[in-house]
Amino acid sequence: MKKIFFLTGVCLFPLLLFTGCATYYQKNQAFYQAFESGNIENAEKIIQQSEKKVKPKDRLLYLLNRGVTTRMLGDYRESIKLFGEADHMIEDYSTNYGAEALALVTNPMATPYRAEDFEKVLIHFYQALNYIDLKQYDDALVECRRINIQLHEINDKYPDHKNRYQDDAFAHLLTGLIYDALKDYNNAFISYRNAYDVYQSSYAKNFGLTAPEQLKHDLVRTAALTGFTEEQHQYEDQFGFQYQPTDSVGSSVIFFWLNGLGPVKSEWSVNFAMVKGEGGWANFVNDQYGLSFPVYIGDLTSSKKSELDDLRIIRVAMPRYSDRRPVYNSATLTTASGKTYQLELAENIDAIAHKTLHDRLLREMGKAILRLAVKKGIEAAASKKNDALGMLVSLANAVTEKADTRNWQTLPYEVGYIRVPLHNGQNHLTLHLSPAVGKPTETFDVDGQSGETRFITYHTLESSPPQP
Repeated sequence: MKKIFFLTGVCLFPLLLFTGCATYYQKNQAFYQAFESGNIENAEKIIQQSEKKVKPKDRLLYLLNRGVTTRMLGDYRESIKLFGEADHMIEDYSTNYGAEALALVTNPMATPYRAEDFEKVLIHFYQALNYIDLKQYDDALVECRRINIQLHEINDKYPDHKNRYQDDAFAHLLTGLIYDALKDYNNAFISYRNAYDVYQSSYAKNFGLTAPEQLKHDLVRTAALTGFTEEQHQYEDQFGFQYQPTDSVGSSVIFFWLNGLGPVKSEWSVNFAMVKGEGGWANFVNDQYGLSFPVYIGDLTSSKKSELDDLRIIRVAMPRYSDRRPVYNSATLTTASGKTYQLELAENIDAIAHKTLHDRLLREMGKAILRLAVKKGIEAAASKKNDALGMLVSLANAVTEKADTRNWQTLPYEVGYIRVPLHNGQNHLTLHLSPAVGKPTETFDVDGQSGETRFITYHTLESSPPQP
């Protein structure tokens, strides 16, 4: 027995280096506690000090999190630099065959983090906000356009089970707001119309989110200012209100509300029963969740097929999102004269995250199941030959089977916005958050100049702990 335990220790030690029970969120508690509590200076200090300890496979997450913290501290140029490096890292990502091979015998955490598809495009959302705050609107427009270009490129690579997140309505809306601020009403109208179409089709169906009322008013206004009378009347009839020319007089502020925190990944396991079919196919089925994945095993070697003969059940560890519900569920902006404006939901990042992960797992589940089935087959074959060897392989499989729980965890849960008219000179605005807990009000002083558009971004971090 001593020999067995010695062998076990020797063989499992390298594997344990790549495993562990804690999730990525739990391993980085010091940073996330500081960030979630709103102590961004301390969070930035913690993550900056950890740079030398960050493994190359996790550097992308380091860059994404620091891109957020530096932006929240007002260092927009440093944030642009960090997000730019993250974007280049994703674009230049080449397959690391050593890491991929290691993942086959351990788990996906051994490979460099590649980012979920929606995370790749949200880099450009943050870059656009950074350029807006620097008043570099042309650069902000480039970032907005890259969101949907990149989304289309990503989905073109998938032959089936494409993402339901294929076009970003908020990116079109943001593009329209910038063109509007530049008084390019023709392009603003086109962007608003694109946003409206995506909200009413894809977003309503997939994320339960329809076009904000503010978008409808901006769509009609820019149609009128461009001279698109037919379109103006069409939308007026559709929306049930008439354009008022006085809407175009004076300046305004676009207020973006980044609310709460996006989900964090945790792990769950599902048992699959293997049912051999015809033509080299096998079905892996879980009746409890109604899951069934056909996997082609016809190209396995005869020895590998033989090892699968006794396989009946395998356990697959998969990532899932644990939500962090925002404390605040609505907000209004009130002017000094007492007029109130309701902020409207424009992007539900939490819903997009869930749907994108689900779509990816559908694409990759067959491959993951086959990998595990082969490992379990080897385990069964080893047990037949030698109990001690079988136990060793079984322990190795149990220790290394783990889901990848890494994700970008400083994203907001959702994004809301509203346009508020300003008068010339100083404007005093008060944000009221509901329910009235914690710090439910915040004030903003905005300088209004005739015809100018101002932008304000505000992130409320108050959220529940990750839900089980």
